[in-house]
Amino acid sequence: MEAPKKSYPTDITDNQWELIKDLIPVAGKGGRKRTVDIRAILNGIFYINGSGCAWRMLPHDFPIWQTVYHYFRHWRITNTWQEINAKLQQWYRVSEGKESTPSAGCIDSQSTKIASRLASPEAVGIDGSKFVNGRKRHILVDTLGLLLIVVVTVTNLDDRKGATMLLEKINQIRDRFPRLSTIWVDRGYRGKAFILAILHTFDWCLQVVVPAAGQKGFVVQQKRWVVERTFAWFSRFRRLNREYEILPETSEAFFYVGMIHILLNRLA
Repeated sequence: MEAPKKSYPTDITDNQWELIKDLIPVAGKGGRKRTVDIRAILNGIFYINGSGCAWRMLPHDFPIWQTVYHYFRHWRITNTWQEINAKLQQWYRVSEGKESTPSAGCIDSQSTKIASRLASPEAVGIDGSKFVNGRKRHILVDTLGLLLIVVVTVTNLDDRKGATMLLEKINQIRDRFPRLSTIWVDRGYRGKAFILAILHTFDWCLQVVVPAAGQKGFVVQQKRWVVERTFAWFSRFRRLNREYEILPETSEAFFYVGMIHILLNRLA
């Protein structure tokens, strides 16, 4: 008698599968018929992101790791992760009584240490202010803290340059965000010339949120706490707690995978 398949905490439920299954691209024409269990593929990818294990250490309860990785990589290259995240995000916003697209957002960055194998000087940098040797994650979230876009760079990249890269990327898909007009940032993005350049280039208004006069120590900043909370959400995924990826694009894909998992847990 065959042993029953194990269930893992990262596995999606039947209701969650019903939500996401139609968002998965169908098999291309002209090739062999798809025989792999796509739900099992998703579960394998969610397991990798949640546990932080290496691809080759994926438990045998899932399809072989090469197949799981193939789909993860293919959906990264085709922007499938980003598109699924956008659709689930719209559904969640509507369920919360919001418009399907945001009118405001918030940008922040996070410096993260690298795994030892990422030793190439071109792949990493040192954040002089935080003394972190690794990479920097720049994210834009909506007022609910949902991830709109992410860019991973070397750690010693100036926040304003990182924000510009972030906005250039979202500008390429700005038809998804027709209402977006205001973006809140902290003092690391201040500078009249920079703010005016963003306004003239992208037609988005950056508003710098500054602490109240005389304020000392850590205090939650109005309008900006949502993005800090989003980074806290991502810390639950061990794959995102450190930079393990050779390609920054792979790290970005895992952020979308994490947000998809969060949204599925909220929607079903």
